[in-house]
Amino acid sequence: MTAHLTFSGSRTARGPIRRALVASVLTVCGVAVMSGCGKTITIGDAPAPASSAPAAPAAPAVDNTGLQLVNSTAAEAGLNGTGGTVVGAAVQETPPQWVQLTAVTAPPLSSPRLVNINQAALYRFDKDTANPSQSNCDDSCAAQWPPVTVKQGGHVYLSGVDPQQIGAIQRKDGQIQLTVGGWPVYRFAGDAQPGDLKGQGIGGTWFAVSPDGGKVLQ
Repeated sequence: MTAHLTFSGSRTARGPIRRALVASVLTVCGVAVMSGCGKTITIGDAPAPASSAPAAPAAPAVDNTGLQLVNSTAAEAGLNGTGGTVVGAAVQETPPQWVQLTAVTAPPLSSPRLVNINQAALYRFDKDTANPSQSNCDDSCAAQWPPVTVKQGGHVYLSGVDPQQIGAIQRKDGQIQLTVGGWPVYRFAGDAQPGDLKGQGIGGTWFAVSPDGGKVLQ
């Protein structure tokens, strides 16, 4: 199943980017039979975030990202490699061409959680907000907790993840960051090996993220 995630919004000609709720539409279509297209979901309205959070200024609206959500793995779509997603403390110089989000159940946690194409754990931050989606991790925080980003027009491959849970925001640096259940998602620079979960519980605010955006505690 393929979905096209398109954002509409506006920016001021001068001064700070105007913050507005992301007006996004997710259109779900069949991969093999495009005539199956027709179900449209407004991301801002459905589904509700996995857990409530205090209201905060919305992230800047993203102009025509054209993100394409694909309900399969990258390998099933005939792709090799990682799409440009780096590992551990390596700096993500440019957004990946594509990303993959996969739901797994693996020690030391017993509940489903998300990993990327490199089997690196993905996290959410309690100081962010999900309604509206807002990242509060920038600068030195983002160096330690790199956001999961993707280039405009890129593909997001999903395995065990409902496409309706996927959204995106524009960060202060202009990059597009994925959200799950409204929550911005990150990896941890200290996770150097596949399966590492060294970021779990740090500061009492960082936790593995579930396929619907909830925090995984056990």
